[in-house]
Amino acid sequence: MSLPQLPASGDEPDGGRRVRLLSYNIRSLRDDRRALVRVIRACRPDLVCVQESPRYWRPGGQAAWLARRTGTVILAGGGRIAAGPLLLGRPDVRVVETRDRLLPKTRGLHARGFATAVVRLGRAAPLAVTSCHLSLDPEERHRQFGLLPGQLSPGEPGVVAGDFNEHPEDPGWQRLAARFQDAHATAPWGGTWTSVPENPYQRIDGVFATPDIEVLACGVPHGLPGVAPADLLAATDHLPVLAVLRVPPARG
Repeated sequence: MSLPQLPASGDEPDGGRRVRLLSYNIRSLRDDRRALVRVIRACRPDLVCVQESPRYWRPGGQAAWLARRTGTVILAGGGRIAAGPLLLGRPDVRVVETRDRLLPKTRGLHARGFATAVVRLGRAAPLAVTSCHLSLDPEERHRQFGLLPGQLSPGEPGVVAGDFNEHPEDPGWQRLAARFQDAHATAPWGGTWTSVPENPYQRIDGVFATPDIEVLACGVPHGLPGVAPADLLAATDHLPVLAVLRVPPARG
């Protein structure tokens, strides 16, 4: 299956910027690392929102390994504060500010956090990017959905991407979709279901964008040149979500 050609990343005449953003739960690099690297490289992302980066054994070294192999650099997250989420980007992405946040924890449940960086790409406006992996517990997860908009400053263009552990018809997802664009619903492209790779049947991973960002395409990159079906099966227990977004030009 072939997909419609995606717009290339790059600057636009008015100073806006087309950006490829990939969101991917990598299950702590426990599966086929080479397949994972091939998938990421084939998507040619400017930004990568990672969930379940390694947390317990040499997390910094393993995040650095992934960055080197994918031709990216670490922008934010990946450490104790973010508790798993990680942001990677092309070497020419400029970090203006980081806002990693460790979330309030329910006793007996895993620690969760947000990895957030405000970045500049070309001449476009600063963009706040958050990677998240929300709780399996419905009550805790709903509270975490409510905290996500606070990662952005008022009026700031931004993207929230991750493994939400919830379906689009559920209350937390709907709560976020009331304030942000659900990118796949806005500009569907590629596949819809993100879990599980061998039998996709649910959409629990996604990309959300503020209203001032134009969503050009978003979905699972089945059939994208260089993305082999065997690699998608071997890389991890989620399918990636690839979005192409137009970030507005900087003001003034």
